Amino acid sequence: MTQPRFPNTFLWGAATAAYQIEGAVHEDGRGPSIWDTFSHTPGQTFNGDTGDIACDHYHRWRDDVALMRDLGLQAYRFSIAWPRILPEGTGAINQRGLDFYDRLVDELLAAQITPFVTLYHWDLPQALQDRGGWANRATVDAFVTYTEAVARRLGDRVKHWITHNEPWVVAFVGNLQGRHAPGLQDLRTALQVSHHLLLSHGLAVPVLRANSADAEVGITLDLSPIRPATDTPEDQRAAQLFDGGWNRWFLDPLFGRGYPADMLEFYGDLMPAVTTDDLATIAAPFDALGINYYRPTFASAVPLDENPLGYRSLSGPELAERGYEVTEMGWAVEAAALDELLQQVNREYAPKALYITENGASFPDQVVDGTIDDPRRLAYLHGHFQAAHQSIEAGVPLRGYFVWSLMDNFEWGLGYSKRFGIVHVDYQTQQRTPKSSALWYRQVIAANAVVDPE
Repeated sequence: MTQPRFPNTFLWGAATAAYQIEGAVHEDGRGPSIWDTFSHTPGQTFNGDTGDIACDHYHRWRDDVALMRDLGLQAYRFSIAWPRILPEGTGAINQRGLDFYDRLVDELLAAQITPFVTLYHWDLPQALQDRGGWANRATVDAFVTYTEAVARRLGDRVKHWITHNEPWVVAFVGNLQGRHAPGLQDLRTALQVSHHLLLSHGLAVPVLRANSADAEVGITLDLSPIRPATDTPEDQRAAQLFDGGWNRWFLDPLFGRGYPADMLEFYGDLMPAVTTDDLATIAAPFDALGINYYRPTFASAVPLDENPLGYRSLSGPELAERGYEVTEMGWAVEAAALDELLQQVNREYAPKALYITENGASFPDQVVDGTIDDPRRLAYLHGHFQAAHQSIEAGVPLRGYFVWSLMDNFEWGLGYSKRFGIVHVDYQTQQRTPKSSALWYRQVIAANAVVDPE
């Protein structure tokens, strides 16, 4: 038995990011990134884990593409490591870095897998951070130069481009919370970073179009339905701020509305200088919005001296007390919220096309006699695929779905303690083993429908 089919043009894929899987951080001219620096700083990552080796994809890419082909993937979303292309962030192009991605793209196309390229998935060259990072407007120009170098080399074959992955995380987790590289804790800096990320996106869009004929150009945001933790006015206000700072802060300017008025009032004199030209640039028409969805979020009010944003999200134990299944990340599982989110974004912003560019879950996996049965992850994906189909039936222009992640990998500050992959990775031997969720996903792709779990 299967659920109703997806459109014939729908793309099923999986996603990864360069620093999380590649390893080979000192090879073929690659320069250091902020994540090399951050992960090698004592106390910043779980167990002192780094991406020095990760999944060794840099050396095992042919086998990994063969694995994707065996799973039936129709598309693969991966990111380019900026430090491989411009080791100092600017200056001379490192052709050996471009060569790697050139070979990867050719191998994907030979396997009939459509490449989706993300230009920035958090690994800023350290040399640029030393000059102020994304808080320095010069980094915007550096990103555009980097974008042009990559698009000139790959644009004849890559026709799906994503400028940035999750700018909210880059700005606020890296520059306010300090849990990600570069590990700063300053709201003014985070807001400046967010503006420059959006500005660099807007400037990169025409560069990609000029160097990649008939390409689909977009950006990926991590979005979540925000709900008040209680019915109190304080929590309702917290939910408004949370939605404004996480969702609308990026959606509104991208779709030509400028920054949300309520957030401009809230941030006050912490706002970076924004010119009218900047807002017009940010709103450059683009073709597809990528959405990374993992969970709904419940906002609880906190004093500003505890959190300058005025809110916090409910923790895993608090969510469990409310009856939610909770992933190892402490996130509530609610597939219906994906349909809610997609329909809301479509209703309020009317994007030309949407992709789920990431969706998945971290659960504990056990290898038993060489196999990995992961029923909770399989059930998670099954429910979210159903929700995606409901959105399409409601008129949402959803064009594809990328599971996060193709394989277990370096989970940023959490190191190797969390496994999101549908393919298990033994980090000692680098052996890849498809989990039961991957084998089921292969059936979904073949049927182009939500195959009921056995």
